[in-house]
Amino acid sequence: MSVGDRITQVVIVGGGTAGWMAAAALSKVLNRDYSIRLVESEEIGTVGVGEATIPMIKLFNQALELDEAQFVRETQGSFKLGIEFVNWGQVGDSYVHGFGKIGQDLGLVPFHQYWLKMHAAGKAAPLDDYSITTFASRHNKFMRAVTDRPNSPLADIAYAYHFDAGLYARFLRRYAEARGVERIEGKVVDVSLRGSDGFVEAVTLDGGRRIEGQLFIDCSGFRGLLIEQALKTGYIDWTHWLPCDRAVAVPCTHGGPITPYTRSTAREAGWQWRIPLQHRVGNGHVFASRFISEDEATATLMRNLEGEALAEPRMLRFVTGKRRKFWNKNVVAIGLSSGFMEPLESTSIHLIQSAIARLTAFFPSAGFDQHDIDEFNLHSDVEFDAIRDFLIVHYHATERSDTPFWDYCRTMDVPESVTRRMELFRSNGRVFRNGNELFAEPSWVQVLHGQRVIPRGYHALVDLYSEEKISEYLENIRGVIGNCVQAMPTHEAFIARHCAAAPG
Repeated sequence: MSVGDRITQVVIVGGGTAGWMAAAALSKVLNRDYSIRLVESEEIGTVGVGEATIPMIKLFNQALELDEAQFVRETQGSFKLGIEFVNWGQVGDSYVHGFGKIGQDLGLVPFHQYWLKMHAAGKAAPLDDYSITTFASRHNKFMRAVTDRPNSPLADIAYAYHFDAGLYARFLRRYAEARGVERIEGKVVDVSLRGSDGFVEAVTLDGGRRIEGQLFIDCSGFRGLLIEQALKTGYIDWTHWLPCDRAVAVPCTHGGPITPYTRSTAREAGWQWRIPLQHRVGNGHVFASRFISEDEATATLMRNLEGEALAEPRMLRFVTGKRRKFWNKNVVAIGLSSGFMEPLESTSIHLIQSAIARLTAFFPSAGFDQHDIDEFNLHSDVEFDAIRDFLIVHYHATERSDTPFWDYCRTMDVPESVTRRMELFRSNGRVFRNGNELFAEPSWVQVLHGQRVIPRGYHALVDLYSEEKISEYLENIRGVIGNCVQAMPTHEAFIARHCAAAPG
């Protein structure tokens, strides 16, 4: 490729988490041979509620060579071992979807198959007891994985973070600007399209400044300023399967320990999140407006805060779904401009991260080969669809019929791919991962079992071992995990020692 064929001008429209994650990553990958400019306006606020993550965020931070302790301090962060789901299968239920593995596989058969047999016979402890991340969550313990003990559960500690999304964007802004990214303050008032092919040629700001580029990254949030308003790409609405279309958010003071997990509590017509940071607790009520009013939903949230509210509640309106094309012409949509998945499994920031990784893998020349664009869109579609199915299961796999919302979710038509997954697990507890989809076997097992999808049987090869042998195997795993967790520090003690934010 000659220099003339190479893209040298990248324009990111929109800041926030998506914009500054894109700017930071591209400044690291492309170095100063490229012009990277980010346009954002102080007048336009960001959503800023994506404060819980999944373990893949560690790969992103490592690729940027960020110091973990500094990152956690500067974002008022805490650590996350999983998500506790309360009242989802039935009112009164509680289970943890923990990160990482469950137990230790025996032969060619997954651990959970042995557990299913013994659990059905009343001879096994709760599933939480066989995963170090879920067991540690229940006891508010945390430590990093011990890499020099490969046969110990301590080597299996998978974790992510809770952090202040606004502080994270600010942290990445400093990183990106130090590597040559130019931030331009201004509100985009016009988008110029090239007459010959409809590509975006430039954006014009409210002061009249014209910003030209070759590759445009749309991080403008729900508005989809470039991908939708300019290019009319279209949107696929998933509200039928994921009926929540509102969220009201408010921070509050701590009313208890800084727990190493996110909590999702099912409410009358949706669910409430709890995300513990060092300086506050993030709270929100995600709900379906056709089943409950905004005022009622806000009152439900405010009634269920653990501490004093630190701001006025803020209402967000959204349509769950995805853009018909994530990359259209010379515009790549990243973040909320590409689609919206409610934060039930903390996938929002991961979808930003994976889109950035995919863009670097398919980074174009000035010619913008359509085969590359089509492949990018295909992989993006597959990822969104798989996450959609996992979220649908949380709503559909319930025994609740106590409110119109839950009765709708329990009885609604779902994609065939969801039905197939649930029936496969319901038969003999089987789970198969499709390619590189995000959620692996342990995730499906924990959620399906936690939501009362109970298998009728188990893997036939489990019966190669006697019940006595299996009981010994299960009890050994449970005992080792219990001893490991007992020796771990509390989550708050770990933060205080390694990465406490400066007071004030």
